[in-house]
Amino acid sequence: MKQFFAAAFVLALCACAPMPQQAAPQTDTAQSACTAQGGRLERVGRAQTVQCVVPYADAGQACRSGSECDAGVCQGAVEASGQASVTGQCQASNMAFGCYTRVNNGRAEAAICVD
Repeated sequence: MKQFFAAAFVLALCACAPMPQQAAPQTDTAQSACTAQGGRLERVGRAQTVQCVVPYADAGQACRSGSECDAGVCQGAVEASGQASVTGQCQASNMAFGCYTRVNNGRAEAAICVD
């Protein structure tokens, strides 16, 4: 009977031990592809999904329209929504999460929040 309880105890301990996790080969491939684009894998958005985040060379540069930016997006502060004569900043990376307004021809459009 003692051996039965000893065996049950050992099995119970093994069941509680964390399983060793192996790195998925897909992750290595995704990391390599992302690095080749000049980016890095990050958890982004509300769902915290892993995405390749690639920064733009003109990130944060002052702009008055998306045509002045590599990504074609000039972002302004949410508070600037609907205002004319606004100066924004070129989008920082290919991830558009957060709250902002797009600036086109010096005018801020309606604000948007992307999770």
